[in-house]
Amino acid sequence: MNKYALLISILLTSLVYNCKSSKTISDSGEVNYKLSTKQLIKENAKQTPDFKTLQCKLKITYSQKDKSQTHSVNFRVKKDEALWINATFSIIRALATPEKVSFYNKLDNTYFDGDYKYLSDLLGTELDFQKVQNLLLGEALFSLKEGNYKGGFNDGSYVVQPKKQRELFEIFFLLDPSFFKVKSQQISQPKEFRHLQIDYMSHQEIEKQLFPERIKVIAVEAEEEVIIGLEFKGLSLNEDLRFPFKIPSGFKEIKL
Repeated sequence: MNKYALLISILLTSLVYNCKSSKTISDSGEVNYKLSTKQLIKENAKQTPDFKTLQCKLKITYSQKDKSQTHSVNFRVKKDEALWINATFSIIRALATPEKVSFYNKLDNTYFDGDYKYLSDLLGTELDFQKVQNLLLGEALFSLKEGNYKGGFNDGSYVVQPKKQRELFEIFFLLDPSFFKVKSQQISQPKEFRHLQIDYMSHQEIEKQLFPERIKVIAVEAEEEVIIGLEFKGLSLNEDLRFPFKIPSGFKEIKL
């Protein structure tokens, strides 16, 4: 498995849904060439979801070469505090907090309990809880309000990128012209022959807020490619939720 694929697998296993009706939102807008970069970032910030808790079903499809597998998990979020998943019969359970990432797997009696350092080293930049949460909620991996960015246009989308790309990798954000949500975010490490692309294929409206409905993750290293599809179903907000997690005794720790 390539390193980006391993990164995504760990994120999904160690964090990444029962619920209420939603409305699929389609992107049918046109680019306004008069908008400045500052206006684009401001409009994108307006779409940041505001909630306390979230839960729903998540269908995960993993494809590599001629192999494919599909799983469904329950997903819960306590915004800015916890990301929790639980597979059927609690075979796999995971909890991510700002301090650490933990998960266990009853299929092979293993567990992981550690910080984000390994994932950060793998990606080539600091990875933390906020970035992981942003990825799953359809927000820019790196805050557009905190960097020095320039705007542009490409194939019917707005493009936002750093005025000066980082030494280890290059990053691009595509915003849709209808409601300024992230349409795609792409991270490339040319020297390592790696490319990570996260495409938000569609969004859904829940209580007048927009959340991802379908996400496609493409992880490429050299000639190896992994594709992960995420489908969020029946999402609900602001219910009283529990986030139970305890590593069973006797399990073997995974050393990364």
